[in-house]
Amino acid sequence: MAAAPVVRFPVFGIVRLLGLAAAAAILVWAVHFRGGMALSSEKDKLLIFNVHPVLMLIGLVVLSGEAILAYKTVPGTKKLKKLVHLSLQFIAMILGIVGLWAVWKFHNEKAIDHLYTLHSWLGLSCIILFSLQWAAGFWIFWYPGGSRSGRASLLPWHVFFGIFLYVLAIATSVSGLLEKSIFMQSAKMIGRFSMEAMLMNLLGMLLVLLGALVILAAVSPGAGKIDTYRGSSE
Repeated sequence: MAAAPVVRFPVFGIVRLLGLAAAAAILVWAVHFRGGMALSSEKDKLLIFNVHPVLMLIGLVVLSGEAILAYKTVPGTKKLKKLVHLSLQFIAMILGIVGLWAVWKFHNEKAIDHLYTLHSWLGLSCIILFSLQWAAGFWIFWYPGGSRSGRASLLPWHVFFGIFLYVLAIATSVSGLLEKSIFMQSAKMIGRFSMEAMLMNLLGMLLVLLGALVILAAVSPGAGKIDTYRGSSE
């Protein structure tokens, strides 16, 4: 079987820059182009919707990406790395749940049907599976913790599903950007070549690149310090 590629460029720094750029871009879109965010609004219900993409992207893409790489980027003991990984994924999960609640509330208050698009199916699947993955990881690798042999045998599956869910989060985010852009263009809210439409397209491309580099950094033996996912079973 072919070996994983060896990274010889500062992939972690690039991942952080791309993550910050993605977070900044979605905030610019929500605040500058869409008028801001709110958990409750009587006049403009779209402000409630705007909470959804911001929290989902920052949580399930940016923070989750950092959590995936925590075993290679965080200095210190394996227990500390595990704690950082677990904590970042917990924050990502909470942000994702609040983001899901925001869009559900928006649909309820605007009398819009739920779960009729592929994006909504992907998103709901992502947050459910993400929560189950976090709960299983907490139970097996943190507290009460499985046996050493049990952790060792389950670790490859935990890593696989973690990367799979990250890919799913990227796919869900990109499909959401596409869906929102098409809806707004169809409603004549934005032009096809407007600044807002181009920002959304660029953000989608940025997310694809970010996802590729996070996965590359996670699987490459040459990226990061000597402690990798293998150490997390201890």
